[in-house]
Amino acid sequence: MQVGIVGKPNVGKSTFFRACTMAPAEIADYPFTTIQPNRGVGFVRAPCPHLEFKLAACDPNNSPCLDGTRFVPTELIDVAGLVPKAHEGRGLGNKFLDDLRQADVLVHIVDASGGTDAEGNPVAPGSYDPTRDIAWLEEEVVLWVHGILLRDWDHLMRRMTSATGAKPEQVLGDKLTFFGVKEKQVKAALEHTGIDAMAIAQFLVKQTKPILVAANKVDKAAAPTVETLVGMGAVPCAAESELALRKAKEAGVLRYAPGDADFQVAEPGKLNDRQAKALEYMRHHVLQPYQGTGVQQALEKAVFVLLDHIVVFPVEDETHLTNKDGDVLPDALLVKRGTTAREMAYRVHTELGEHFIRAVDARTKRVIGADHVLAHGDVVRIVAGK
Repeated sequence: MQVGIVGKPNVGKSTFFRACTMAPAEIADYPFTTIQPNRGVGFVRAPCPHLEFKLAACDPNNSPCLDGTRFVPTELIDVAGLVPKAHEGRGLGNKFLDDLRQADVLVHIVDASGGTDAEGNPVAPGSYDPTRDIAWLEEEVVLWVHGILLRDWDHLMRRMTSATGAKPEQVLGDKLTFFGVKEKQVKAALEHTGIDAMAIAQFLVKQTKPILVAANKVDKAAAPTVETLVGMGAVPCAAESELALRKAKEAGVLRYAPGDADFQVAEPGKLNDRQAKALEYMRHHVLQPYQGTGVQQALEKAVFVLLDHIVVFPVEDETHLTNKDGDVLPDALLVKRGTTAREMAYRVHTELGEHFIRAVDARTKRVIGADHVLAHGDVVRIVAGK
C-alpha cells in the first residue's frame, strides 16, 4: 500500500511527510522545494491483542507496540507540488502526476491559513481562500488521465470495435496499467459511464485515487475557515507541531505518542523559556482544541476509512499466539476489508495460500474455512499442507 502526499507547493507537504515518517526531507517556504519524491514509512495504530489475551508482552517484528498499541507500517511518498494546469505540463506537473501513478490513496495537504496563493507563493495569511484548492487537485488528476486516453482514443476505439474480439475493458486496461488500474475497475467504469473518455477518467480517479483533505496550519487559520474545511470533510492538522513533538520525544524531552492529545515533559527543569513557551503554544492552540495534531488521524482516516483496510495478526500457534520461534504476535498485516483466510495466507507466503487446508480463530479456537471473511483485529493460525 502506498499513500501519496500531495498538494500545491509550500503548504507543508514535506513537513507532514517528515512528521509521519521522521525521514529526511527538505523543507523551505518557497515553491518546488521538493523535486525528487521523498519515500518513507509511516504507521497506523491498532490495539495489540496481547493485552486482551492477558499476555505480559509481545515480540513485534514489523510493527512496534507502545503501551498496547501496535504501529503498523505503510509506505508514504511526498512528491513535487502541483500548480494549476499541471496536466498540461506547467511547473513539475507531468513529473508530479507520474510519481503518483501507483499511490492507492492521496492525502491532499491544504494551507488552512490562506497564506499561499494558487501557485504556492507566500501571501498574507487569510488573503487566499483555501477551499478553492480542494476540488482543483482532483480535477488536475482527472484531466491528466483524460489527456492520456485522448492521445490514443481513435486507436483505442478501433481496437475495441474490431472483429478481433478484444474486450473494451482489456483494451483500456492495457492502456491504463501504468496508473495502477485493474481490468475489473475499467469494466465497472464502462458499465457506469459508457465509452466516454472524460467520464471514464472521472470514474477511475474516484475509484483508484480516493483523496483525503488535510487542512494544515490550523493554528494559524481563522476558526470559521477551519470549520468550513472540516464541513467539507477535511481533517484539521498542524504538521509543524507534530514534527516538533516527535523530535522532542526522540530527544528524550517529552513522553508523547503519535496521535496523542497531550504530552508530558520528562524533565521540566531542562526546558528553557523558549522551549516551554513553544510547548504551551502547541498544547493550547493545537492539541487541546483539536484533540491532537491531526497528522496521525489524517493518515489513519486515509488507510482505514478511504481504503477500508483492517489489521490482522497471523500466528503459527493459536494457543500461545506465537510463531515457530516462540515470538508472541510477531506480525501485523494491513489488508482490505473483506479479505478471506486464504487471501491472508497468500499475503503471509505464497506456499501457504497454495497449500491452504484451514485456519483457526485464536479467540474462539474454531476452525474457519478458506472463504471466511476476516475482521479487524483477528488473530489467525493458517494450517497448510506440504
